[in-house]
Amino acid sequence: MTERRAFGEGRPAHVTPFRRGKPRLLDLFCCQGGAAKGYADAGFDVIGVDIVPQPRYPFTFVQADAVAFVLEHGAGFDFIHASPPCQHDSECQRIRGNAHPDLIAPTRAALETIGQPWVIENVRGAVPKLREPVMLCGPMFALETYRHRFFETGGGFRLDQPGHPAHLVPQAKMGRAIPPGHYGQFVGNFSGVDLARKVMGVPWMNRDGIRECIPPTYAEHIGRVALAMFPTARLGVAA
Repeated sequence: MTERRAFGEGRPAHVTPFRRGKPRLLDLFCCQGGAAKGYADAGFDVIGVDIVPQPRYPFTFVQADAVAFVLEHGAGFDFIHASPPCQHDSECQRIRGNAHPDLIAPTRAALETIGQPWVIENVRGAVPKLREPVMLCGPMFALETYRHRFFETGGGFRLDQPGHPAHLVPQAKMGRAIPPGHYGQFVGNFSGVDLARKVMGVPWMNRDGIRECIPPTYAEHIGRVALAMFPTARLGVAA
Protein backbone atom coordinates (compact mmCIF):
# COMPACT_ATOMS: atom_id res chain seq x y z
CA MET A 1 0.00 0.00 0.00
CA THR A 2 1.35 3.45 -0.91
CA GLU A 3 2.47 5.55 2.05
CA ARG A 4 1.77 9.29 1.86
CA ARG A 5 2.89 11.59 4.64
CA ALA A 6 5.29 14.41 5.34
CA PHE A 7 8.88 13.22 4.91
CA GLY A 8 10.31 12.24 8.27
CA GLU A 9 6.97 12.45 10.08
CA GLY A 10 7.10 10.45 13.31
CA ARG A 11 10.89 9.88 13.16
CA PRO A 12 14.08 11.92 13.55
CA ALA A 13 14.73 14.14 10.52
CA HIS A 14 17.96 12.30 9.62
CA VAL A 15 16.30 8.88 9.42
CA THR A 16 14.86 7.90 6.04
CA PRO A 17 11.74 5.69 5.86
CA PHE A 18 13.13 2.42 4.48
CA ARG A 19 13.47 -1.14 5.65
CA ARG A 20 16.93 -2.07 6.87
CA GLY A 21 19.18 -4.01 4.53
CA LYS A 22 18.11 -2.47 1.20
CA PRO A 23 19.73 0.39 -0.71
CA ARG A 24 17.66 3.56 -0.77
CA LEU A 25 16.60 5.26 -4.00
CA LEU A 26 15.15 8.75 -4.41
CA ASP A 27 12.83 9.08 -7.42
CA LEU A 28 12.55 12.79 -8.32
CA PHE A 29 9.74 14.11 -10.55
CA CYS A 30 8.27 10.66 -10.05
CA CYS A 31 4.86 11.02 -11.77
CA GLN A 32 3.05 7.64 -11.63
CA GLY A 33 6.13 5.53 -10.96
CA GLY A 34 7.43 3.80 -14.09
CA ALA A 35 11.03 4.27 -13.00
CA ALA A 36 10.16 3.43 -9.38
CA LYS A 37 8.78 0.01 -10.30
CA GLY A 38 11.96 -0.87 -12.17
CA TYR A 39 14.26 0.19 -9.36
CA ALA A 40 12.15 -1.75 -6.86
CA ASP A 41 12.42 -4.83 -9.09
CA ALA A 42 16.21 -4.35 -9.13
CA GLY A 43 16.30 -4.41 -5.32
CA PHE A 44 15.95 -0.82 -4.09
CA ASP A 45 13.61 0.69 -1.55
CA VAL A 46 12.06 3.66 -3.33
CA ILE A 47 10.58 6.99 -2.28
CA GLY A 48 9.05 9.27 -4.89
CA VAL A 49 8.83 13.06 -4.92
CA ASP A 50 6.65 15.21 -7.15
CA ILE A 51 5.25 18.70 -6.84
CA VAL A 52 1.72 17.51 -7.69
CA PRO A 53 -0.22 14.68 -5.99
CA GLN A 54 0.39 11.23 -7.48
CA PRO A 55 -2.33 8.93 -6.10
CA ARG A 56 -1.31 6.13 -8.45
CA TYR A 57 2.33 6.09 -7.31
CA PRO A 58 2.96 2.53 -6.05
CA PHE A 59 5.53 3.32 -3.34
CA THR A 60 6.12 5.87 -0.57
CA PHE A 61 5.30 9.32 -1.96
CA VAL A 62 6.14 12.85 -0.81
CA GLN A 63 4.55 15.90 -2.39
CA ALA A 64 7.31 18.50 -2.60
CA ASP A 65 9.48 20.51 -4.95
CA ALA A 66 11.97 17.93 -6.26
CA VAL A 67 15.02 20.20 -6.45
CA ALA A 68 14.47 21.61 -2.97
CA PHE A 69 13.87 18.13 -1.60
CA VAL A 70 17.06 16.64 -2.98
CA LEU A 71 19.11 19.53 -1.65
CA GLU A 72 17.70 18.96 1.82
CA HIS A 73 17.45 15.17 1.95
CA GLY A 74 19.40 13.74 -1.00
CA ALA A 75 22.55 12.86 0.95
CA GLY A 76 20.50 10.31 2.90
CA PHE A 77 19.87 8.20 -0.22
CA ASP A 78 22.16 5.75 -1.96
CA PHE A 79 21.11 6.47 -5.54
CA ILE A 80 19.04 9.23 -7.14
CA HIS A 81 16.94 9.10 -10.29
CA ALA A 82 15.56 12.32 -11.74
CA SER A 83 13.11 12.74 -14.62
CA PRO A 84 12.67 16.52 -14.97
CA PRO A 85 9.47 17.35 -16.88
CA CYS A 86 10.05 16.51 -20.53
CA GLN A 87 7.34 18.80 -21.92
CA HIS A 88 9.81 21.65 -22.45
CA ASP A 89 11.68 19.53 -25.01
CA SER A 90 8.77 17.46 -26.30
CA GLU A 91 7.89 17.73 -29.98
CA CYS A 92 4.22 17.35 -29.08
CA GLN A 93 4.28 20.41 -26.80
CA ARG A 94 6.24 22.53 -29.28
CA ILE A 95 3.64 21.79 -31.95
CA ARG A 96 0.92 22.97 -29.55
CA GLY A 97 2.89 26.10 -28.62
CA ASN A 98 2.78 25.29 -24.91
CA ALA A 99 5.42 26.69 -22.53
CA HIS A 100 6.97 24.57 -19.76
CA PRO A 101 9.89 25.09 -17.35
CA ASP A 102 13.34 23.76 -18.24
CA LEU A 103 14.56 22.02 -15.08
CA ILE A 104 17.44 19.91 -16.37
CA ALA A 105 20.23 22.35 -15.42
CA PRO A 106 18.85 23.13 -11.93
CA THR A 107 18.38 19.42 -11.29
CA ARG A 108 21.93 18.60 -12.37
CA ALA A 109 23.34 21.40 -10.20
CA ALA A 110 21.47 20.06 -7.17
CA LEU A 111 22.61 16.48 -7.80
CA GLU A 112 26.23 17.55 -8.20
CA THR A 113 25.98 19.38 -4.89
CA ILE A 114 24.80 16.21 -3.13
CA GLY A 115 27.56 13.99 -4.55
CA GLN A 116 25.63 10.70 -4.56
CA PRO A 117 25.45 8.55 -7.74
CA TRP A 118 22.63 9.70 -9.99
CA VAL A 119 20.94 9.57 -13.37
CA ILE A 120 18.88 12.20 -15.21
CA GLU A 121 16.36 10.90 -17.75
CA ASN A 122 14.71 12.79 -20.58
CA VAL A 123 13.46 12.72 -24.18
CA ARG A 124 15.29 13.07 -27.49
CA GLY A 125 14.61 16.81 -27.68
CA ALA A 126 16.66 17.32 -24.51
CA VAL A 127 19.77 15.51 -25.81
CA PRO A 128 21.71 18.75 -26.56
CA LYS A 129 21.38 19.63 -22.85
CA LEU A 130 22.44 16.21 -21.57
CA ARG A 131 26.07 15.23 -21.09
CA GLU A 132 27.04 12.07 -23.00
CA PRO A 133 23.65 10.42 -22.50
CA VAL A 134 23.00 6.72 -23.00
CA MET A 135 19.91 5.85 -25.04
CA LEU A 136 17.58 3.00 -24.10
CA CYS A 137 14.97 1.60 -26.48
CA GLY A 138 12.15 -0.91 -26.06
CA PRO A 139 13.52 -3.74 -28.23
CA MET A 140 16.69 -3.79 -26.11
CA PHE A 141 14.41 -5.29 -23.45
CA ALA A 142 12.01 -7.22 -25.73
CA LEU A 143 9.32 -4.51 -25.47
CA GLU A 144 7.02 -3.94 -28.42
CA THR A 145 7.51 -0.18 -28.52
CA TYR A 146 10.42 2.03 -29.56
CA ARG A 147 10.22 4.51 -26.68
CA HIS A 148 13.67 6.12 -26.79
CA ARG A 149 14.79 7.70 -23.54
CA PHE A 150 18.14 9.28 -22.75
CA PHE A 151 20.10 9.01 -19.49
CA GLU A 152 22.88 11.26 -18.24
CA THR A 153 24.87 9.80 -15.37
CA GLY A 154 26.96 11.34 -12.60
CA GLY A 155 28.25 11.05 -9.07
CA GLY A 156 30.63 8.27 -10.09
CA PHE A 157 27.93 6.21 -11.80
CA ARG A 158 28.47 5.11 -15.41
CA LEU A 159 26.16 3.37 -17.83
CA ASP A 160 27.37 1.68 -21.02
CA GLN A 161 25.43 2.08 -24.24
CA PRO A 162 23.73 -1.23 -25.14
CA GLY A 163 23.52 -2.33 -28.74
CA HIS A 164 20.57 -0.78 -30.55
CA PRO A 165 18.43 -3.34 -32.43
CA ALA A 166 17.24 -2.31 -35.86
CA HIS A 167 13.68 -0.95 -36.01
CA LEU A 168 12.15 -3.63 -38.19
CA VAL A 169 8.52 -3.32 -37.04
CA PRO A 170 6.59 -0.29 -38.37
CA GLN A 171 5.36 2.22 -35.82
CA ALA A 172 1.82 3.58 -35.72
CA LYS A 173 1.49 7.32 -36.25
CA MET A 174 1.32 9.50 -33.16
CA GLY A 175 -2.14 9.46 -31.59
CA ARG A 176 -3.56 6.94 -34.08
CA ALA A 177 -5.04 3.50 -33.48
CA ILE A 178 -2.39 0.77 -33.74
CA PRO A 179 -2.80 -1.41 -36.85
CA PRO A 180 -1.94 -5.12 -36.69
CA GLY A 181 1.79 -5.70 -37.01
CA HIS A 182 2.72 -2.23 -35.75
CA TYR A 183 4.22 -0.87 -32.55
CA GLY A 184 2.42 1.87 -30.64
CA GLN A 185 3.96 5.19 -29.64
CA PHE A 186 1.64 5.72 -26.62
CA VAL A 187 2.12 9.49 -26.52
CA GLY A 188 -0.31 12.39 -26.61
CA ASN A 189 -3.99 11.49 -26.61
CA PHE A 190 -3.32 7.95 -27.79
CA SER A 191 -5.81 5.12 -28.04
CA GLY A 192 -5.28 1.67 -26.57
CA VAL A 193 -4.56 2.26 -22.88
CA ASP A 194 -4.97 -1.42 -22.02
CA LEU A 195 -2.48 -2.41 -24.71
CA ALA A 196 -0.01 0.24 -23.53
CA ARG A 197 -0.25 -1.00 -19.96
CA LYS A 198 0.57 -4.52 -21.11
CA VAL A 199 3.36 -3.56 -23.52
CA MET A 200 5.18 -1.30 -21.07
CA GLY A 201 4.46 -3.23 -17.89
CA VAL A 202 2.54 -0.48 -16.07
CA PRO A 203 -0.91 -1.93 -15.25
CA TRP A 204 -1.64 0.66 -12.52
CA MET A 205 -1.23 3.72 -14.77
CA ASN A 206 -3.79 5.80 -16.63
CA ARG A 207 -3.20 7.52 -19.98
CA ASP A 208 -1.56 10.56 -18.39
CA GLY A 209 1.01 8.43 -16.63
CA ILE A 210 1.72 6.19 -19.60
CA ARG A 211 2.47 8.95 -22.06
CA GLU A 212 5.16 10.39 -19.76
CA CYS A 213 6.71 7.32 -18.14
CA ILE A 214 9.75 5.23 -18.87
CA PRO A 215 9.08 1.48 -18.98
CA PRO A 216 10.10 -0.11 -15.66
CA THR A 217 12.51 -2.45 -17.47
CA TYR A 218 14.73 0.54 -18.32
CA ALA A 219 15.08 1.50 -14.66
CA GLU A 220 15.54 -2.11 -13.60
CA HIS A 221 18.49 -2.34 -15.98
CA ILE A 222 20.00 0.88 -14.58
CA GLY A 223 19.40 -0.26 -11.02
CA ARG A 224 21.12 -3.60 -11.56
CA VAL A 225 24.13 -1.86 -13.10
CA ALA A 226 24.29 0.46 -10.08
CA LEU A 227 24.12 -2.41 -7.61
CA ALA A 228 26.91 -4.21 -9.45
CA MET A 229 29.10 -1.10 -9.72
CA PHE A 230 29.20 0.12 -6.14
CA PRO A 231 30.45 -1.71 -3.04
CA THR A 232 27.56 -3.11 -1.01
CA ALA A 233 28.71 -1.10 2.02
CA ARG A 234 28.15 2.15 0.11
CA LEU A 235 24.70 1.15 -1.07
CA GLY A 236 23.57 0.12 2.38
CA VAL A 237 23.09 -3.59 1.71
CA ALA A 238 23.43 -5.71 4.83
CA ALA A 239 26.34 -8.15 4.71
